[in-house]
Amino acid sequence: MRKHYLDNLRWFTVLTVVLYHVFFMFNSIGSLSFKTFSEVQYQDSVIYLLYPWIMVILFLIAGMSSRYYLEKHTVKGFIASRTRKLLVPSTIGILLFGWMQGYISMAEAHAFDNDEGFAALPGLIKFLIMDLSGTSILWFSQLLWLISLLCALVAKLEKGKLYRFTAKTGIIASVLLVIPVFASAQILNPPILSVYRFGLYPFVFFLGYFVFAHDEVIDRLAKFRIPLLITAAALGAAYLVLHFGDDAMEMPVVASIPAVAYCWAMCLALLGSFRAWFDVKTPFTSYMTARSFGIYTFHYFTMSATALLLTRHAGCPAFVCYLLCGAAGLIGGILLTELVSRIPFVRWCLLGIRKPRKET
Repeated sequence: MRKHYLDNLRWFTVLTVVLYHVFFMFNSIGSLSFKTFSEVQYQDSVIYLLYPWIMVILFLIAGMSSRYYLEKHTVKGFIASRTRKLLVPSTIGILLFGWMQGYISMAEAHAFDNDEGFAALPGLIKFLIMDLSGTSILWFSQLLWLISLLCALVAKLEKGKLYRFTAKTGIIASVLLVIPVFASAQILNPPILSVYRFGLYPFVFFLGYFVFAHDEVIDRLAKFRIPLLITAAALGAAYLVLHFGDDAMEMPVVASIPAVAYCWAMCLALLGSFRAWFDVKTPFTSYMTARSFGIYTFHYFTMSATALLLTRHAGCPAFVCYLLCGAAGLIGGILLTELVSRIPFVRWCLLGIRKPRKET
């Protein structure tokens, strides 16, 4: 049966990614931003409360979904599906669409301002530079595809003993998994492309694949959803107090004990809560499930384009900038998804679909 709670948690998390990027556009905590409104911005608290867990839970969900997919399909079919849905949009799709996002990112960084060296480059080289700069949020698809290849190998070799054993995972064991999660967060973190956390993300993917793909494990989390939510709220408040003002998106803060503890508590709390309260299917949830990848793929383009226009050509107050960028990201992401999904070949390049998606 379709895991509706997992579908709903996926698109809910995509919406939190959109919200995170609204505040990221104008952050004052050290990372790239289009504009800073003041030296200390308390609204940046949203970044601290979202960034530690939003991508972790997406990889966790991906691991669970991969287990469910492989129960009904061959390993060969799994690789073909993941290549079409993940690798094609993050390679061919970038060649087709990435230069537009790259232009915005480079314009925001003033890369074109009086840069005679860049202007002198051949057109093809300039295009490729902009294209690579437009990879943006599709790093997620690239890394997930690599992990999926590893998952295919594991599926070939695994005989089911580990998976059957992990069905016994209780609430205490689920909580204590924070220890290896913390350990994985400390390793294989590249110094430049910090979003590619090669230790943490594959590890939580396989936790989803081996542990949390069991219905009984999720049901145990659902029974403890209230204590888990309270714990996550307390840990989030503690993390915010301890690290407000630090760069929450870079090492060592992003892999600190408070950050990882809060992250894991949120992941468990959300899995349990959505299993208990949001295991439903409605026309709205079906629509959001079908469009969540498109919203994820396109929202940053429309949002960053709006942020660039507002900061270059308008003197809007902070509230208006946040509001307009949020609307541009969500509405623009939906509209581009609807448009692209109706154009043959382009929909394959950008969304990995061969034909218009049917409602399920």
